[in-house]
Amino acid sequence: QVQLVESGGGLVQPGGSLRLSCAASRTIFSILPMGWYRQAPGKQRELVASINIGGSTMYTDSVLGRFTISRDNAKNTVYLQMNSLKPEDTAVYYCNKPGGSLWSWGQGTQVTVSS
Repeated sequence: QVQLVESGGGLVQPGGSLRLSCAASRTIFSILPMGWYRQAPGKQRELVASINIGGSTMYTDSVLGRFTISRDNAKNTVYLQMNSLKPEDTAVYYCNKPGGSLWSWGQGTQVTVSS
């Protein structure tokens, strides 16, 4: 089992930026695609970005052009750079595999976009 620890969230004004990090406990991370999910209050968890082992990325339409996912396999870490944040980006953000049999969820990191 892989343990995931997300960090980097916080309160930011609309138009601001945050960089989230997700550290994985095992080096198996480096041979698997990874994704960032978010869950807003009262809504289902959704996949917003993913990156494969070759570095190719995919984004949901609502974050395309504003969010950037990246990974550092040497550090077993995946990042989510979030720019031009909007109130509708407010959610708890999690990392995990983008499909298949998921690992246990970490605690997530809260992102709140508000003036």
